[in-house]
Amino acid sequence: MLDTSRGEGPAPTEEPRGCLFALSQPPLMIFLGVIGSLLLMAAMHDLLLL
Repeated sequence: MLDTSRGEGPAPTEEPRGCLFALSQPPLMIFLGVIGSLLLMAAMHDLLLL
C-alpha cells in the first residue's frame, strides 16, 4: 500500500504574500490606471459624442 501520512516538512520562513501586496506594486497600478482611463475615455466618447 502507499504511505499517505504526511511527514514533518520544513516550516515556511516567510508569510505568503496576498492581493494587497500585488496591488501595492507601482507597475501594476500604472497599468490598471492606463486601462481604466482608456475605458473611461471610451465611455465618455460614447455618451457625449455619439
